[in-house]
Amino acid sequence: MILIGHRFIDSEELYHIDAIQAISKTPPKSTVYIFFNEENLDIIKHCAKNGIRFALHVNSVTELIYAENLEAAYITVDAQYAKNAQQIANEYLFDAKILALITDEGQIEELAYQGIDGALFTHAIIKITS
Repeated sequence: MILIGHRFIDSEELYHIDAIQAISKTPPKSTVYIFFNEENLDIIKHCAKNGIRFALHVNSVTELIYAENLEAAYITVDAQYAKNAQQIANEYLFDAKILALITDEGQIEELAYQGIDGALFTHAIIKITS
């Protein structure tokens, strides 16, 4: 199980961007974090085309499928939807890892029992403005 942002574990941070220009303000080789929506497709496609590792936050099964097809490294979902997202990812052999957004380490055990790929603590997402 992947843990990003846990106080015991050294891990990467994700950089939330809302414009292509903001990528230049992130550290080299970092993972950018994008909310999936049609307005962000230019950013998503730019990342995929240029080999920039990115995570997409999705809110529906359709968006989950889009995220995999757009080559996201991570697909983040609210914790209550993680089990369903993981089942779909397993069924279709997604390359992307499913990460549940959490705020409390007490949530890790339940996610582990559900077989979720990983947990992302919300404080490990750093907002970058363009």
